[in-house]
Amino acid sequence: MSDIKDLEKQIDELKKEIYELKANAPKDQLSMILMSGDMDKLIAALIIATGAAAMYERVVIFATFWGISFFKDPDKKIKKDMISKAFEIMLPKHTKGLKLSKMNMFGVGPVMIKSIMKKNNVKTLSELIKLAGDMGVEIYLCQMSMDLMGYKWNEIIKYPNIKSAGVGKFLSEAGQSRVTLFI
Repeated sequence: MSDIKDLEKQIDELKKEIYELKANAPKDQLSMILMSGDMDKLIAALIIATGAAAMYERVVIFATFWGISFFKDPDKKIKKDMISKAFEIMLPKHTKGLKLSKMNMFGVGPVMIKSIMKKNNVKTLSELIKLAGDMGVEIYLCQMSMDLMGYKWNEIIKYPNIKSAGVGKFLSEAGQSRVTLFI
């Protein structure tokens, strides 16, 4: 009789351990920090995000610092203070004016990459961001970086899954993701 009770106790302990393992297991998602505003890194981030969206239940991009500039609508003009205007002048406007991280060659590199992408039927950056939105890729813009660089929500592109967040949100997402990347 005590053998059966011992066995039942062991089974209950195993069930508890299995429950805890399942609760702490990584979720079927990819979390990515996008810090770069370089064209080649943005292309890579969006291709990875859209590819991952076909594989995982969830894809989350946390854009911070220079990575936020890609999500600014170049056609939206708002009044800004002097420092915010300086950032506005220095940062690229969405997909316009992006440089390559290597081999920029005074602006010739991006022209070459765009030409090669077109020749090989690779989607443009604007098409990739639309595809990412259509596939449910979630974008979180770092609120601290937005504040520091003078970005306002009314100048951000229309995107179906874009929100503001802090580093805690990214850490929470990354902590439960199967894959985490930094670009």
